[in-house]
Amino acid sequence: MKDLFLSLFLILSLNVSTPVLGQDSSYDLVIYGATSAGIASAIQGSRMGKSVLLIEPTNHVGGLTTGGLGATDIGNKQAIGGISREFYQNIKGYYENPENWKWQQRSEYFKPNPEIPSKEGEDAMWTFEPSVAMKVYQQMMDSEDIELVTEKRLDREIGVELNNDRIVAITMESGETYRGKMFIDATYEGDLMAAAGVSYMVGREANSEFGETLNGVQANHYNITLKGKVSRNAVHHNFIPGVDPFIEKGNPSSGLLPFIIEGGPGIDGTADKKIQAYCYRMTLTDHPENRIPFEKPKNYTELDYELLFRNYEAATGPIEKMYHYGDPLVPWINSPMPNRKTDTNNQKGFSTDFIGQNFEYPEGSYEVREKIAQRHLEYQQGLMWTLAYHPRIPEKVREKVSKWGLAKDEFEDRGGWSPQLYIREARRMRSDYVVTQRDCEGLVPQVEDAVGLAAYTMDSHMVQRYVDHNGFVQNEGNFEAGVERPFPIPYRAIIPKTGEVKNLLVPVCVSSSHTAFGSIRMEPVFMVLGQSAATAAVLAIDGNMAVQDLEYSRLRERLKLDGQILEAVSDSGKK
Repeated sequence: MKDLFLSLFLILSLNVSTPVLGQDSSYDLVIYGATSAGIASAIQGSRMGKSVLLIEPTNHVGGLTTGGLGATDIGNKQAIGGISREFYQNIKGYYENPENWKWQQRSEYFKPNPEIPSKEGEDAMWTFEPSVAMKVYQQMMDSEDIELVTEKRLDREIGVELNNDRIVAITMESGETYRGKMFIDATYEGDLMAAAGVSYMVGREANSEFGETLNGVQANHYNITLKGKVSRNAVHHNFIPGVDPFIEKGNPSSGLLPFIIEGGPGIDGTADKKIQAYCYRMTLTDHPENRIPFEKPKNYTELDYELLFRNYEAATGPIEKMYHYGDPLVPWINSPMPNRKTDTNNQKGFSTDFIGQNFEYPEGSYEVREKIAQRHLEYQQGLMWTLAYHPRIPEKVREKVSKWGLAKDEFEDRGGWSPQLYIREARRMRSDYVVTQRDCEGLVPQVEDAVGLAAYTMDSHMVQRYVDHNGFVQNEGNFEAGVERPFPIPYRAIIPKTGEVKNLLVPVCVSSSHTAFGSIRMEPVFMVLGQSAATAAVLAIDGNMAVQDLEYSRLRERLKLDGQILEAVSDSGKK
């Protein structure tokens, strides 16, 4: 019951209103989406003296940061400032209290381990339990004047009232109407942005559209960046050579196994409307007193995991040498978190990513999205039971996986499963400035209106599964290409283009290509951009102007005052 109590405590302590049908309320700043970006936006808006409404469509506050993504994807820690860094500093403060180490000694966790990005002696901590992230967010918002409303979904058909290119009010499916001077869309999906008629993109652009090399279809196992460096495409997340794709091995007339597309992947570098794969990040533990063993789902279908069986069966030689990277036995990244827990993520050819099963999600109705999320959950539940207990899985793999299970003290009302689907990418705004691979590689003129930095590898998970020219199964869509140094995200990339909505900012579904979004789409960056978006919104309110007309020098001055990092830095802190 701890998670349920914590969520209830969070809601009660944050001045949560209980709207009634037909209610019409007005605020300076209305934020749709209580993701990490939404929370940072709300905190900043409150600190700048404005009335703030934070609306969350679900009952889960904090997005992926409180949803199991505790192994923070950073790239360069020195690029993170402001409220974002404050959050990670508060995480560190929490774990400095010995009473908060229940299942493990602090010294045991911090012993030298290359898998743990958090190091003793730093000013912040970058790994944490989901429940701790929730507590820290709650503490940060406690002293702020933020009104939080949960389980209120935007009416995406007729719920945005516009007048002279300004959002006047937004109405929920349940009938509540909220008026505001400025609006921020902090959802992973970009629902408010889309409903307001702002231009956006879905899927992968052709390489030719923005002069890139990593966009579009990526079926080749290697590609070259604009600077001539090698990008590993489909190497670390693919099948052992020779896995048969047909229900009856060697018999195409028997049909393809589940989750394999008909036909080829498309021509390399060409555009499509397909989306990189989603999954649930898992908080696992091997502590016997805190472990929930993996359970077989009621609607388990063995055929859904036939490719997993065949991938192991295709291995030649000892099973321990099946993979030359990551865990030698198990298709996962099992990153250690405090208190003997993990943040467990996808790796290798058949893993937690439900490849090719999310294409309808970005534009889908709420009902369609709920069905997709539930199917992802059932797939992943079946996967973990299969790895732990199915007799066709090698014994050494079963022995290893069955020692783990979901943590009893996380997401207690859901049996240890996170409520937050990992929406790696959905819609992306198309504004006057589109961040592209050229920005990531430092091949554009100096950006003069930076509102934050990104520094992570350009990274896309797999998009689809197909039969190659040899008649075997392959995954397609992955790329991994390093970023030499942090690169700026312009203010123009978080506001609609000139001539579109004048009082909306979009810190998550940033104006960027699929390639560049692969680097931008990290939780610390979303918090940075959320703070910057709220700062710009407040300044635009005070100046009685459109966000497109805000003088950048004023914005920059306030961002710097509040600790935002706007110039590229090295790991040593040098600009």
